[in-house]
Amino acid sequence: MKMRRPLSIFVAALLAAAGAAGAGVSLPAVAGLFAQQASHNAADRPLTKEELHLLARRGIANQHRNDATLEEYERRERRIGRASWEDTPVEEDKTFRVVPTGTGTLKLVIEEKGKPVYPNFYEKQLRDLEEVLVDATEHQNDWRQRRAIEKWQKRTQERYDLVEAVEDAFLITWLGRERRNGRLLIKLQLNPNPDFKPKTRIASALQNVRAVVWLDEKEAQLVRAEAEIFRDISYFGGLFGKVYRGGKVIIEQAEVAPGLWFPTLYRIDFEGRKFIFGFDMHQTIEIRDFRRIGPPAEALATIRREIASNRSGKLSF
Repeated sequence: MKMRRPLSIFVAALLAAAGAAGAGVSLPAVAGLFAQQASHNAADRPLTKEELHLLARRGIANQHRNDATLEEYERRERRIGRASWEDTPVEEDKTFRVVPTGTGTLKLVIEEKGKPVYPNFYEKQLRDLEEVLVDATEHQNDWRQRRAIEKWQKRTQERYDLVEAVEDAFLITWLGRERRNGRLLIKLQLNPNPDFKPKTRIASALQNVRAVVWLDEKEAQLVRAEAEIFRDISYFGGLFGKVYRGGKVIIEQAEVAPGLWFPTLYRIDFEGRKFIFGFDMHQTIEIRDFRRIGPPAEALATIRREIASNRSGKLSF
């Protein structure tokens, strides 16, 4: 079990937001369902099953496009870690420049506890990034690079399939509409659908998650989600480990370019066990300054220009 797996489950559950509204409706979409009818819907009128059915595929397409496009955007990510659920003293405070590499992302530390890292250290990270991007563009036939590509493609497909799987994973209760930051949002309660038949081990974890979500009714995009694990999530019957009930995650998304919505906040609080060893994660992750850097070939050119122009010590991103 990898540490990213529980978060993947939460993300999938929250993306289910795209699904449905109306008590007892089986979730027909994953990532946002709301279309331009909002302007002529009464403020308190739930969407009908027919409206949800028509809007479902648009929401799914939006989320898939967001996920795919994010692979070409770098961003700044601040990670704040604490020791427990409560607002205990900060144990970790780092800010990263996150750059996609074609087989995932590479995180370059740019600040620790609010102080910039040394220019020489940052330049070394840039050169390490350059090597990774060279492998992605010029050494694709190398067996190690092929293996990295295969693993990334597998993870990407798993993500895609998981988003699709949650179509039927939840029953939805309509909680109304709210206006936040000038946007009209739909608020929904998501509870596991007892008739859901998961096809994968990861999808089965959705049966242990419930959430409240807010969605932009006009744009068909997830804005905020608050999820909770109400039952332990076990891996291979608990032999490999489990994530304990009571875990919580908050996710917020925002429009960063026309039609593109990316995560801007994660708050992650959960505990569990990997084999016989306990683990916990109590983090707030703030994400901003999205900038398109393109696929690896374009990114490599950008990084090489930065190195050549001696911008590495300026931390200008």
